[in-house]
Amino acid sequence: MEFLRPLTWADALAAKAGQPAAVPIQGGTDVMVEINFDVHRPAALLDLNPVRELAEYETLPDGTLRIGAGVPYVRLIAELGDRLPGLAQASRTVGSPQIRNRGTVGGNLGAASPAGDSHPPLLASDAVIEAESSARGTRLIPAVDFYKGVKRNALEPDELIRAIRIAPASGPQYFSKIGTRNAMVIAVCSFAIALHPAERRVGTGVGSAAPTPRRATAAEEFLSAELDWDGRGPLSVSAAQRFGELVREAAAPIDDVRGTADYRKHALSVMARRTLTWAWNDYRATREEAS
Repeated sequence: MEFLRPLTWADALAAKAGQPAAVPIQGGTDVMVEINFDVHRPAALLDLNPVRELAEYETLPDGTLRIGAGVPYVRLIAELGDRLPGLAQASRTVGSPQIRNRGTVGGNLGAASPAGDSHPPLLASDAVIEAESSARGTRLIPAVDFYKGVKRNALEPDELIRAIRIAPASGPQYFSKIGTRNAMVIAVCSFAIALHPAERRVGTGVGSAAPTPRRATAAEEFLSAELDWDGRGPLSVSAAQRFGELVREAAAPIDDVRGTADYRKHALSVMARRTLTWAWNDYRATREEAS
């Protein structure tokens, strides 16, 4: 196995163009597991750790956050958690402290596992993935179009993930996850919700309950029209119940060693109702404080 270690982003793109089969590695929390268990033996590893540009983030002129693919979970939590609460909540559930110090959202995206914890909040927040190749330059891929199958993404063979673009939260966000134990666990299923009050719109993300992470589009449309964005009233039981049902219907899970399809669907409907209730209560409290 060849080991490539570019020092700059330009060198990384050139290396990927020269060896499209090379597997990028940053934290290695997914790649090294597959190698150690002999699930995947790539012809070459492309170590991106020396590329300092990937470990930086910035605020673009339109207010969007541009987060380098190499920013680890621990920094997302500590430095960006106030602006990206849904993603920060998901990041806190990733592995152990050691894994959160090494693992990155860029790596989670590259692996494209349906159970990846960062995927639901990225979908709910309308994140965009910035991909780049030395031949064609940069292209922006909406998260909703990024996942193409089980552990398959929309990247071309010569492309690398440079950054994630995501707007700071304009309303409450929540992430919920069920596992076979309380920590260091792969999600049996997961769910994220984001309220976008200025647009009177709800975003969702469903994880580990279909071949790819996905949005619950019908649930979003129903709730966006149902919520009283101008009022301060409590969330109706019927609206929460219907929202949970529509999230359940959006899932297409399987039976496996971590849980049955029926259990996943039931758990998603419960998580959808709970996270919606938390988010709506936060929204009401914010409006009351502002009045």
